[in-house]
Amino acid sequence: MGKAEAEQLHQIVIVGGGAGGLELATKLGDSLGRKGKAVITLIDKSKTHVWKPLLHEIAAGSMNPEKHELVYLAQAHWHHFKFRLGSMDSLDRAKKEISIAPNYDEDGVEVIPRRTIKYDTLVIAVGSTTNDFGIKGAREHSIALDTQDQAEKFHRRLHNALLRAQTQAEPVQAGQLEVVIVGAGATGVELSAELHNTTRELAAYGLDKIDPDRDVHISLIEASERVLPALPEKLSNSVDLELRKLRVHLYMGERVTEVTSKGVQTHSGRFIPSALVVWAAGIKAPDFLREIDGLETNRINQLVVKPTLQTTLDDNIFAFGDCAACQWVGHSQGVTVPPRAQSAHQQASMLVKTLKYRVAGKADLPEFKYRDYGSLVNLGSYTTVGNLMGALSGGSLFIEGLIARTMYQSLYKLHLMALHGFWSMALQTLARMIAKRTEAHVKLH
Repeated sequence: MGKAEAEQLHQIVIVGGGAGGLELATKLGDSLGRKGKAVITLIDKSKTHVWKPLLHEIAAGSMNPEKHELVYLAQAHWHHFKFRLGSMDSLDRAKKEISIAPNYDEDGVEVIPRRTIKYDTLVIAVGSTTNDFGIKGAREHSIALDTQDQAEKFHRRLHNALLRAQTQAEPVQAGQLEVVIVGAGATGVELSAELHNTTRELAAYGLDKIDPDRDVHISLIEASERVLPALPEKLSNSVDLELRKLRVHLYMGERVTEVTSKGVQTHSGRFIPSALVVWAAGIKAPDFLREIDGLETNRINQLVVKPTLQTTLDDNIFAFGDCAACQWVGHSQGVTVPPRAQSAHQQASMLVKTLKYRVAGKADLPEFKYRDYGSLVNLGSYTTVGNLMGALSGGSLFIEGLIARTMYQSLYKLHLMALHGFWSMALQTLARMIAKRTEAHVKLH
C-alpha cells in the first residue's frame, strides 16, 4: 500500500502502550490493519513494554525484565500496526492532530524532533502516575514504581546498599538497610513481601556480613487504618497477618508529612530512618492531560468519558484505563471504574468492537459495563490471597494459597495470550520454566 493510499484510510491513533493500549493496537492491527481498512498507530515514550503489575518484582530483583519485556517495533511489525516512539504533550482538536515532544538520548542529544500526527479517531490510554500529593521531599527523596526504569533504578539502589553494607568497616547504620514503602495498597503490600524474600536471597550469595533478620528492615506506612484499604476487610486482615509473620513493620493510620534523605516523618511525630523510600500512595493521570485543549478532566487529571468511552466534549477522542474517569454502572454517581489491569483489559476488548463500528460508519456504539471479578494480592513465595466476585449467587468468595496463586499467574498469561496468541504464550511459559532451573533466583546486578 502506497503512502497516499494509506493517508486516505481511517487513521486510528492510540497514545499509550500499557496493557490496554497495546492489546487494543494488536487486535485492531490483526483485523483492520491487516485487511487494509484502517491505519493504526501506537505511540509510547518507551521502546519496550512490561506488564505493570510485574514492576514490584523487577524492583525487588525477583524478575529479570529482559526476559519479560516486549519490543514495540517488533510487535507492530508482526501485527500490522505502526509504532512511533515519543511522548504526547499537546492536542489540537480543530486540526485533529497531536503533538509529540522531541526525543533525546541519555546525553541530551536530540534523536527525534518534535512531530505532529493527524488522527480521525484518537484513543488516549496513557495510564497513571504515582500521586505524591505535594508532600515535602517526596519527589526528591523517594522512588515511584510507575515505569520499568524506575523499578530498575530502585533495584540498583537496593543492591548497592547491600554491597556497601557488606564492604564497609563500620557496623550497619540506622536506616541504611531500611526500606520504607509509603502506601499499603496492592503495590506496596506485594513489594514488601517480595523484598523480604529477595533480600535474603541476595544475602545468601556471598554477602556474609549481612544478617537479613538483624540488618534488613521493611516498613509499610498507610494513612488508612488497615492495609489494602480499597479491598474487602477479610482479605486485608489475612494479608496483615502474613506481613506480620514476615516481620514487616506496619504503621497504620500514619500520614507522611515529609520525606528527607535520611527518612520519613509522619503527622504523629514519628520518624522512620531510611535511605530507601518507595512512594506507592495514590495515583493521578499524567499532568499534561489537565484540561488538554478544553477536554473535561477531574481533580486527578483523568479525562471524563461517557459510557461509550468517548470524552464528554469530543466524540472523536476516546480514553480508557487509569487515565479515564468512567462511571461505574450500578454504583452511585461519581463512583468510577477502579484503576486496575482487568478494567483496562475489559475496556480494550469493547473498544476493538467500537472502533470497527466507527470505521464502518456505524453511529450506534456499545456502552461499557465493568464486571468486577475480584482482587488478587500476591505475597511472593509466601502466599497469594484474593476474593472472587460473582461466586456463591452473587456474593464474594475468599480464596488463598495455591488456587489464588494459580489464578494470579493466569492473569499474566491472559495478557500474553492477548498479545501473542495461545501457542506463543504456552511456548514462552515453557521456555521460562526450563531456563529458571539454571539461573539464580534473584537478579544479582
